[in-house]
Amino acid sequence: MTRRTRAKLCIWLIFIGLLNFLSYTVIYAYIKGDAANGRIADGRYYIGGHYMLAEGREQEVSKAVWIYSYAHSISIWPTIAMILLAMLALAQPLIIAASSDSRVSGAKLVGVIATLVVVLMGMFTTFFTIDFIRSLMNAR
Repeated sequence: MTRRTRAKLCIWLIFIGLLNFLSYTVIYAYIKGDAANGRIADGRYYIGGHYMLAEGREQEVSKAVWIYSYAHSISIWPTIAMILLAMLALAQPLIIAASSDSRVSGAKLVGVIATLVVVLMGMFTTFFTIDFIRSLMNAR
């Protein structure tokens, strides 16, 4: 892949990620919260949102809205990883050039940062996914 093609791909990935953030924010505002801050009780689905509702207040939604909201909440973590990795790929030549006289090579630094991004965002994605599955399995 040429440097120009890689740069275009990275820019598109960043743009797509920002669209996901925007759609999440708009939907969060519209439904006044998200399922990750809500709960399921007595077969009813509630969303919570500390930015849209008073602390401890919840709003009832349909099961479909609750599932969509939770899935979209989960998608934020891989989206963060995608944007950070795309930005890192764009900055890689500058990082390598700027660290040419340091003890840690730029390539190693980029590798360490990329690894941290993947591991941390993977952990958050896994945690939210497990919580989502448990919530659905324990729904009464």
